[in-house]
Amino acid sequence: MSSVTASVTPQVSIETPHCQPGIGRVLRTPDAPGRIEGVEIRPYDVWPDDRGYFLEVARLKQGLAADFPPETTQVSAALSYPGTIKAFHFHRRQTDLWVPAQGIFQVALVDMRSDSPSYGVKNTMYVGPLKPWQIRIPPGVGHGYKVVGETAAMLAYVTNRLYDPEDEGRVPYNDSSIAYDWELQHK
Repeated sequence: MSSVTASVTPQVSIETPHCQPGIGRVLRTPDAPGRIEGVEIRPYDVWPDDRGYFLEVARLKQGLAADFPPETTQVSAALSYPGTIKAFHFHRRQTDLWVPAQGIFQVALVDMRSDSPSYGVKNTMYVGPLKPWQIRIPPGVGHGYKVVGETAAMLAYVTNRLYDPEDEGRVPYNDSSIAYDWELQHK
């Protein structure tokens, strides 16, 4: 079993769990049972018209970003090509708010907080235009994604802290302890 251990707070530590192979529980609704403790999901509005669409990523002091301090909040975006896998990474102090702005993502989460009631639980979500969800990912929850479909995908994300490389940890996408199955599921 590979292990990455680091302090998140005095009460929380991060450790790579030993999981059953597969993709874990697929979340089909924002309030689905079996969600990793502390992960929050809410739909966001999309306003399409004959010119394209508009979506609101987040409003500070409201919604899932309500407690993000304006002085350290950072808004970023990542464009990834079809088939790209970016996983797994985690933060010791940072909370992420993910908003899939374009394309379809297979989002993978794994609870790496050894003192969490959902330690070792894996969740998978398929998000994008058919499921326009904001996903709030707390510190200690490993996260990553795969772009599915034939087009590039854009992930906009808001963080409650400015980027700090000392806050971030990584576990390979194919780590045998997490045992996440990135292969096509419905063959």
